[in-house]
Parts: sequence; C-alpha cells; structure tokens
Amino acid sequence: MHLNQSHELSDTKIMQIGEILNRLMAHEPIQYIIGETDFYGLKFKVTPDVLIPRPETEELVDWILREEKNRCRTLLDIGTGSGCIPVSVDLNANMERIEGWDISAEAILLAQSNAEKNGSKTRFSVQDILDASLVPEPSAWDVIVSNPPYVLKEESVLMKKNVVDNEPHIALFVPNDDPLIFYRAITKFAKIHLQPKGRLYFEINEKQGAQTANLLAEEGFNDIQLRKDLQGKERMIRAII
Repeated sequence: MHLNQSHELSDTKIMQIGEILNRLMAHEPIQYIIGETDFYGLKFKVTPDVLIPRPETEELVDWILREEKNRCRTLLDIGTGSGCIPVSVDLNANMERIEGWDISAEAILLAQSNAEKNGSKTRFSVQDILDASLVPEPSAWDVIVSNPPYVLKEESVLMKKNVVDNEPHIALFVPNDDPLIFYRAITKFAKIHLQPKGRLYFEINEKQGAQTANLLAEEGFNDIQLRKDLQGKERMIRAII
C-alpha cells in the first residue's frame, strides 16, 4: 500500500533525493550524508573530519562507566574525534572535570558543537600527543582513555571501500613498522599524569592485544585486563598505574 499517492514531490526534493542516491552509490557512509549518528543513546554530528563512532567504542564507554562512575572525578580522552567518548561519559557520570584532545582543529570544533548540542560541560583543545614539547602538563587525571589510530596501512586492502574512501586516514592508520606508536606515547604520558591508582583505557587493534598489554607492563602498569567485544574480539584494555 502506497501512502500519499497524490502528493507530488517538488523539483528541489527530487534533486535532493537524487543527490543522496548518488552519494550512496559512491559508497559514502549514510552517517556523513545525514550528518549525524547515534551513540550511547545520544545524537552526534559527524563529518568526514572525524571517524564515525562504532559499537565497540560504545562498549568501551560502558566499561568505563561501570568501573568508574562512582570513583572517577576527572577524565581525559586523547584523540577525541567527534567527542563521543567524553560527552557520553560526562552525561552518565558525575564528573568534575572532563576534557578531549585531538590533533585536528576541525575535529575539535565538531566535538565542541556536539558537547553543546548534548548539554555536556566537556572541554576540548587541539593537542598532538606525539609531540611531547607541545603537550601541556595539567593536574593529574583519574582516568585517561583513548581510541587512537591503530589500523596498519597494509590492512587497508581488507577494509570496506566506504571506510577507506571517506573516513579520515589520520584517525585510522599507523605505520606497518610501528603499530603501537600512539599507545606508546599515550602510555608514557599517562604514567606521569595519572593519579596514583589511576586507570588507562584503550580501544585496540584485535591483533595487537598481547603487544599492548606487554607495553603497559613494561611501563609499570598493573592489573592489566584485556576485554573482548560482543563479536568475541579483543578490542579493549584497561590498566592501573
């Protein structure tokens, strides 16, 4: 049964529909076309300047909230992208201070917009965690979390075309010969800037769980826990300093 059979679409509407169909046929993600996505019960604006938030990142947020909701008062998200992690945590926990950093100025502007849209007090700033001389030295954090780039460049041939052709490579890929480049930098930063008994959470490459755990142990972290996502893949890790 067809509804509104007598309703005629305007030329403008027909052109808009045609444009959407062309973008879909060109493998552009629907989230970029409509300009937003759902994440942990909230709406987030997304553009090609940021990764589209994934379900496994929702699982990471859920883990943080279950562990830290009644303990943690300060949280830093490194490589925040759309701001989905800190904004979601902020709106579901009683945080006193919560921040998100990213190397991309465009991502930070979008994250700020998402915080305002959702009524979050999260603050955002442009920072490059790989350049220690530029990273500020704030007071210690209870929790540091990151979903950094972790896909090897050689793995791009195995990825879907809509991801490789549209999502920002700076947020996706790492050199084949140094897959833990961001994890190493963030772990060293966290070792200095976490409170005693502070927690470090990572989303990880499913193939790099053991290597990431070894890195954390070598830097003096303990109670290291690898966690599988709903697909049974090792995609998250937590450690205590």
